[in-house]
Amino acid sequence: MSLLHRRLLTSICLLCAALIALSGPGAQAQEVEAQVHVLDNGMQFLLLPREGDPNVSAGWVAKVGSVNERPGLTGVAHLFEHMMFKGTHTIGTKDIDRDLEIISQLDALRAQIRDEEETLIEQHRRGLIDNPKDPASRSEEHNRLLGEFGRLLTEQRELIIKDQFDRIYTLQGASGLNAFTSHDLTLYMINVPANKLELWFWMESDRLSNPVFREFYSERDVVQEERRLRVESRPTGKLDEQFETIFWQSSPYHWPVIGWQSDLDGLTRDEALEFFGTYYAPNNLTVALVGDFDPEQAVAWAEKYFGRLKRGEGEPEPVRTWEIEQQAETRMTGYADTRPTVRVRYHTVADAHREEPALLVLSSLLNGRTGRLYKSLVLEQKIATNAGAAVNGLKYDGYFELSGIAAEGHTPEDVEQALYQEMKVLQEQLAGERELRKVKNQQLASDFRRLRSKTNLMIQLLIYEALGDWENINKFSERIQAVTAEDVRTVAGKYFKPENRNVSIYYTKEGASGRRGRGGPRPGGRPGPGGGR
Repeated sequence: MSLLHRRLLTSICLLCAALIALSGPGAQAQEVEAQVHVLDNGMQFLLLPREGDPNVSAGWVAKVGSVNERPGLTGVAHLFEHMMFKGTHTIGTKDIDRDLEIISQLDALRAQIRDEEETLIEQHRRGLIDNPKDPASRSEEHNRLLGEFGRLLTEQRELIIKDQFDRIYTLQGASGLNAFTSHDLTLYMINVPANKLELWFWMESDRLSNPVFREFYSERDVVQEERRLRVESRPTGKLDEQFETIFWQSSPYHWPVIGWQSDLDGLTRDEALEFFGTYYAPNNLTVALVGDFDPEQAVAWAEKYFGRLKRGEGEPEPVRTWEIEQQAETRMTGYADTRPTVRVRYHTVADAHREEPALLVLSSLLNGRTGRLYKSLVLEQKIATNAGAAVNGLKYDGYFELSGIAAEGHTPEDVEQALYQEMKVLQEQLAGERELRKVKNQQLASDFRRLRSKTNLMIQLLIYEALGDWENINKFSERIQAVTAEDVRTVAGKYFKPENRNVSIYYTKEGASGRRGRGGPRPGGRPGPGGGR
């Protein structure tokens, strides 16, 4: 299961900030018995009535994320998350006819502008200009087109009713309207009063059947600002992004969810609409409702409102390109305004793989204030200020990561070698039964607590379904409890090998000038590249 998804379910406030994550599985002692209804168009509904609470947690998932994109079309899944809030033929505009006319004119102009941009890009390739985005390099025709484009955008803004979709919900007592995109899925959610549930059916079906992707081109600027906040404003943001591209070689997990800006700059509305028609067809969508509602009435509304959606012409193609088997260790060294840090990542298994529970238990043995890494590296050896492990099971692949922050007077390489030593112990010795039982009980308690929240449960159902099968919510805790000490030792020996290792080391920026900074490189340090197990 995805590490990022887990963080989402641990903190809904982080979810609202779009830092997306997946929680652990459902509790062993509690069965989630969803009522399932499938429309003729293939759209699936998971219904969990819970009496007493006047609100309903409602959401739907499109089984599409950045993994379904391709080079040249990266970032489109995330862009659609933005576009789905722009309104419909009836919401978000003062004059739909003129609105649509302007959109058509903008598309035509954008095609001409793109031709001008391609000319500049070609001149840049030949070394004739330094920067293809420099306004001074534009032709007179290019500037004329941009001027006309800007005039139409200004006119369109006068027609747009900003955030009307959100305001309609808010005025009716709904809250928490939000969405997120990950590598594997795009999820939309809200909490609505039970007596306004029909409004939700109409609103959500309307934005699927009659969407109007207003501000399509200007929204790419919003995505770029989001990129600046998420990536470029973080001290290690660009380095972390580069590490991802090094770790994933052939897999489409290679590019970031937010996409490459050059791809977004060149994206056309026709390409976006083709993507929408494939992945937002009802046969690729699942709805989950959790709260106080009548399931029979919900089915009737589903047939009335979502039943009008046309089934896609075919099923979306599964991801074709798999990650190649790594043959040798890779290493990356960077400098940033951060504490000296080491990250060690290994290729492992996808979500719901039979070995994933053992990897989760292994990470629990290492994590926390009572875990092996903190006790050894922080309390006993005092070479790190923090250390941990993480499992990230994505739909088609996965990884296990170890990390640590070097203490004063020590280097990331010191921490790296200590991490390998702890893994060596797990490869050679069986974990004690009491230690194993403790981490399993912690997992069980955590899973049970999460299922008590309607919103968390709704999100979990949709994520489980998008990754494979919602019924896994009832199976995963049992699989965790079945993990043995031998299972843990087996996966430790199988995946944590030098040739399967990817290492990222960050020093403070002062280390780049050759000075021995705090935690920076120092003579006589422990082995670096290739050292340890």
